Amino acid sequence: MYLAIVMNLYSCRIVGWHIDKRMTADLVSKALMKAYNLHHPEKGLVFHSDRGSQYTSKRYSRLLTSYGIRASMGDVGAC
Repeated sequence: MYLAIVMNLYSCRIVGWHIDKRMTADLVSKALMKAYNLHHPEKGLVFHSDRGSQYTSKRYSRLLTSYGIRASMGDVGAC
């Protein structure tokens, strides 16, 4: 089982999560969708992640764009 979480770094609270049997773009997308739908953040939010294939996928990138969220990724080996 894999757990994807979305954490608000200002409040240090988990604002979205999803569990699945596989680590896929669908897993992290569903965690982000839950966080977005519960909290309705303002456009311009920055989402920081590592460079895992889930976060660099076209599907996830399109989801971020549709929500007006800017992606931020650490250097390789930094996260």
